Amino acid sequence: MSAPLMAAPQDMSGQQNASEQQDTAGQPTTSKSDQSSSHANVPLVPDSPTWNSFHGQLNAQKYSPLDQINVDNVGQLEKVWEVHTGDVSDGSGDIPGTVWSATPVFANDTLYIGTPFYRLIAYDPGTGEEKWSFDTGAPKKALTQPVLKNRGVAYWEADNPVEGESCQKIVYMGTVDAKLYALDADTGERCADFADNGMLDVNRWNDTNDLWPLSLLQPPTVVGDHLIVGWAGKDWATETAPPGTVFSINARTGEKEWTFDVLSEEMRQKSGTANVWTQMSADEQNGLVYLPVSSPSPNYWGGNRTEDVPLATSTTALDIDTGEVVWSRQWVHHDIWDYDINSAPTLMDITVDGKEIPALVQATKQGFLFVVNRLTGEDVWPIEERPVPQGDGSVEGEVYSPTQPFPTKPAPLLDQSKKPEIWGLADAVGFGQCSRLWDKLTYEGMYTPPTTRGEGALAYPDSAGGVQWGGVAFDPVSQTAIVNTSHIVQTIKLYDREAYKKADSGSGNESGFSPQEGAPYGMRLSVARNWLGMPCWEPPFGEIVAIDMHTGDVKWRKPVGASQQFGFFMPERWGSPTIGGPAVTAGGVVFIGASMDAKARAYSLETGEELWEDQTEAPVVANPAVYEYKGRQYVAFVAGGNTILKDQVGDQIAVYALPEDKQ
Repeated sequence: MSAPLMAAPQDMSGQQNASEQQDTAGQPTTSKSDQSSSHANVPLVPDSPTWNSFHGQLNAQKYSPLDQINVDNVGQLEKVWEVHTGDVSDGSGDIPGTVWSATPVFANDTLYIGTPFYRLIAYDPGTGEEKWSFDTGAPKKALTQPVLKNRGVAYWEADNPVEGESCQKIVYMGTVDAKLYALDADTGERCADFADNGMLDVNRWNDTNDLWPLSLLQPPTVVGDHLIVGWAGKDWATETAPPGTVFSINARTGEKEWTFDVLSEEMRQKSGTANVWTQMSADEQNGLVYLPVSSPSPNYWGGNRTEDVPLATSTTALDIDTGEVVWSRQWVHHDIWDYDINSAPTLMDITVDGKEIPALVQATKQGFLFVVNRLTGEDVWPIEERPVPQGDGSVEGEVYSPTQPFPTKPAPLLDQSKKPEIWGLADAVGFGQCSRLWDKLTYEGMYTPPTTRGEGALAYPDSAGGVQWGGVAFDPVSQTAIVNTSHIVQTIKLYDREAYKKADSGSGNESGFSPQEGAPYGMRLSVARNWLGMPCWEPPFGEIVAIDMHTGDVKWRKPVGASQQFGFFMPERWGSPTIGGPAVTAGGVVFIGASMDAKARAYSLETGEELWEDQTEAPVVANPAVYEYKGRQYVAFVAGGNTILKDQVGDQIAVYALPEDKQ
């Protein structure tokens, strides 16, 4: 088990003191004289059957205690209503393409949703009838992302609402140009007492390397009366960038309470990002909010940041009231693979060897599940520092971490022990194209560094992630974790400036050429495919996995979904890459979309048997929502698509329930 290491002192703004840096790779970083000892182990209790945040609950378990729909009757689900928002673009016109990953939020007897055109809509949860809508008027421009993105809304309500007063219940949504709107949850009117008549310009705090706005694509995390706000930037574009900051905002007034800076003052001037662009989770009883922190800039070369950057690519626990670091674990040292921590850690109480543990599970792009004590950051099962490849000498100025952390349990979700096997069918169709590509790729195992040689380095898992922002679901009764994963091989190649000018032929969503301006190297990221677009590596291309959290062992795993090419679906035994996550219910059912074939599915939590499916308009790349309204249980899926999976986008909300005579 790794031993704690005292961290740099913190001031009340949460900014790290730049005079001290972590000097022991992979150790838990703590602050405030063992701050964690002041927290009690308050068990997490399953929430009421609302779904009032991005992951259903602040603990990110994505769990519903509802059991009206169960393993015996889920096969009878029928679509009871659907709506099309009209806010969709395939990118062929003047408006960039849309990526819609918004989890529906059920609160205040209403279903709230945000759209990629930055509109907020309130629906009757039983019929889909629109109650009200609000258009932020945000520009439909790809200011920081190659597409228009929205991951939904956040909800807050006063502990003791004052009757007759507006904005005792508030819905929040951000925009690509860094505006945060606060609307009365009943009427959709702007909350006059919040910031500037219901709008907070977060970009006023973009004061270092302000090359682009601090895009608010992910809704804030609501903890009590705090809105914890992260932001999204522009990947792979520049050496310097806006440095990672997280803000605590008063939910009523919009006033800033504290700022947390991930990078030291010196590092902020020459690097950037290490931001939090995905959802966070929180243990409100113990006063902690958990930040999944991304990698510093530039993503694929680190010669400008060779000193330790201990809070980057980490899970960092902050005191909710002050923004001070309580503990932090870095999951990638000197990250040069864009292995952002891209999902909220899932909080859970588990029993291991007879001992009750307040735990946290952090899924990563590498397909790891790191399990630690959520109060202290200490290992539940040992996490080992292991030697990793040290490069081929082709990249000037680079300094590689000699080791990286590897969990011993649960086992990696992807087999990282060897070079991925070539898929014989794709190689045959490509007349040996995949074999020739494999011969030209550098690969020394997990964490092979980027290179300028040959076709570059083989990256497995890829930067899009073994696990994406959907994260891990958890059934607190059986203590079973559920997670979906993708198996994708990419190639990374670095080009010096002269070579990059000749090679650059454009970029797309999570692929293509990117300049890393200011750094000595531009880069190219490509999926390893043959001329027909078939993956060069062996299937399955995606799976869903159940893990017994008493032991860390796999209970079951199976391919999820079907891949699609040129309109043809491949056998489901080959699985599909996945974006989006699962939800689990007390009825013993796991709901998930996430796959290329644009289907919503239900699986047995106990066995992994597929129990139900239905076709949707586009891939469901948002987490489903499970809620109860007027005695009836519903499951809502947003079918919006993501061009990382395939060029199919939509604007559909599809909501399912049992027939009224079967409840």
